Amino acid sequence: MGVGDKRKLNERKFSGTEDLPGGGRRYWLEVQGKHGWKARYFKEVDANEDTVNFYQEIYDDQDNLVEVHEKFPIDKGHRKTKEGQK
Repeated sequence: MGVGDKRKLNERKFSGTEDLPGGGRRYWLEVQGKHGWKARYFKEVDANEDTVNFYQEIYDDQDNLVEVHEKFPIDKGHRKTKEGQK
């Protein structure tokens, strides 16, 4: 699969994009939860559209960032944020 094909696929899967230094891009997708919470998924790619970072942010019903889950290149599990700790 070529760079153009990968880019088209990423643009189809994710609703937002942002250009990064060095020719990479950040893609994101927001998913609404059942109880007012939401998740934002971020995928960062290099100039060849190869994934270099993938993570998820969880927001509560007040739009406070409560958790970050780094999934790639190493799955670090869920990490609570100071904003989200009670």
